[in-house]
Parts: sequence; C-alpha cells; structure tokens
Amino acid sequence: MNDTTRTERVLLLAAPRGFCAGVDRAIDIVDMALQVYGAPIYVRHEIVHNRHVVEELRQKGAVFTDDLADVPEGAVVIFSAHGVSPAVRAEATARGLRALDATCPLVTKVHLEALRYAKDGYSIVLVGHRQHVEVIGTLGEAPDAIVVCESVEEVERLQLPNPERVAYITQTTLSLDDCAAIVGALKRRYPKVKEPAKDDICYATQNRQNAVKVMAPRCSTVLVVGAPASSNANRLVEVAAALGAKAYLIESDEDIRPEWVAEGDVGLTAGASTPEAVVQACVERVCALGDFRVEPFQLVEERIMFPLPGELLAAAQAQGVAVGSGNERAAERAVAEFRIRHH
Repeated sequence: MNDTTRTERVLLLAAPRGFCAGVDRAIDIVDMALQVYGAPIYVRHEIVHNRHVVEELRQKGAVFTDDLADVPEGAVVIFSAHGVSPAVRAEATARGLRALDATCPLVTKVHLEALRYAKDGYSIVLVGHRQHVEVIGTLGEAPDAIVVCESVEEVERLQLPNPERVAYITQTTLSLDDCAAIVGALKRRYPKVKEPAKDDICYATQNRQNAVKVMAPRCSTVLVVGAPASSNANRLVEVAAALGAKAYLIESDEDIRPEWVAEGDVGLTAGASTPEAVVQACVERVCALGDFRVEPFQLVEERIMFPLPGELLAAAQAQGVAVGSGNERAAERAVAEFRIRHH
C-alpha cells in the first residue's frame, strides 16, 4: 500500500455553479446597451448581486443607482435582474427615461402570478425575505393583496380576510427546504390554498442547492463564492451547513483562510451571479494551500437561455452592432431556448 496517497485530498468542484441564464441575460443587456447607446448607461440597483460584475460594467460606463432621480431626463435606464415594481416603471416613464428591462423572466413569471391572483380576489402570501429587492418589486405589483411571510411562525400568525381564497407565490432564490416548511404550514392553515402551476424557485437555485446536498456530506468544508447580498449564495451556505459541513461565503480567493482548508476534503460552488474567473481563482488558492486533486462534480447540465429584449436587438441591428456578440455567454452554454410567454 502506498501511504503517500493519503496526503492528497480532494477539492470537489460543483456544477452547475455560477452564472444562470437570467444573470447572463442581464449582463448581456447592459453590455449591448453600452455598445448601442454609448456611455453612460444607468442601471437601477446592482444589475446582479456581485461586485466583480458590477465593477467591470462600471468601468465600461454603466452607472448604478437606487434612485431614478439620479438619472438624467431622457437617458437610458436598465432595470436589474431582480425586477421592479409598477411604481418604478411609472416613474421612469414620467421622467422621460428610455427603460430597458433586464428582469429575469422567472421573476416576471412571479409578478404575473401576483397580478392574476389579485385580479381574482385572492389574498396572496409571498414567501420570501421582505427586505430583498426581488420581494420589494413583487410586492409592488399588488400591495393591497400581498402579505410577506419569512417563516412558519409568521404563517401561524396570519389573519386573512377569506380563508377560502388564499394563494401563495415565492421569491425565486429561496432554500428549497425552508420554502417547503413554510408552504407546508400554509397548506395546513389554509387547506384550499392555491399554488403556482410551476414551482417559483428558479431552476438554477434548485440545481445549485441539489448539487451542494450531494457534495456537502463528502466534505469537511464547503466554500461558496458569492456576494453577501446574494440570496441564492447565502442559501447555499445554509444548505451545506445543515448537512454538517463547515460552510463559508467568500467573495474572492483573497477571503479564503488557510485554517478553513487545513483538514479533510473541500467542496467549492458559486452563487448564480458569480463569474467563472472568480471561481477558478478560488480553486487555485485552495490548491496552493494544500495537496488537492480537483474533482469536477456535475449533477445536471443546464441548457437554458433567455432571449434579449426585442427593442434592444432591433436597435443593435439598426446600428450595425453584432447581435451575436451581445448574447455570447448564454449562447456558449445553451443549446435550447426557454421562453416565458406573457398571458
């Protein structure tokens, strides 16, 4: 028996990880808008929750703001992937802004569900984190009909006007397990509660959490590369910790402490807003801290792409801007197109 093999440890590199189709689309919209309209381009809120992405776009001429009052009249403004309320859209129109919508189509799906339930006279329970920008935007679709619940305890305290007409929707980036517990409590409290025809938690969130569920039991430590403000990245940390791993959220390779990876095998994954270049820098850092064999681990292959806004594509073609280059990242990782139809 060769005892030297015992010194080599495994760095499990999870897939799917990193950019999802909604993030690809949002970044591509800003990139192409800069090519078509020129700098500056204004973006309401961070286009996605990742400082590496935001800083790169800022260097190209994107200006990020949480207040439309900062956007000059007539300028191009892009709504972030997290979505905005109708009030924000109305403000942009009133100020004569040229708005482009980078809202993830899966978030748009939740907005449309909220509108439909409200129109039909339902009380709507929005399962999510009330301070998250996505939840704020969804709540704005029907504020008189929606109540936000973050926990089973909040469900138990609900007092809705008609228990026979209750529906629920969810934030797209929740923990599957936490969401299931809250939905279970809703169904016990309101047996006739209407649920979405298709799960609101996005495919990328589900895939990344499922991969961590398989990976974490094999690891002493799990590193999640993502931003502190990223809901889906924080949920990955929680999933890994619940399975017994020491789990840490990091923004870059510089955040990795040697003592975190001093013993046992290590797992590495990334939130849906994290560039692959940042992930690879973290891989190099871990390998520099110990004798690791990198073992790629892929649970499923993602083949989803969301099309760019027709208005932007038309403007690009009119100006001779190569349309293909604007959707390059998504095209490289997708062979099928998934469309959300607005009814």
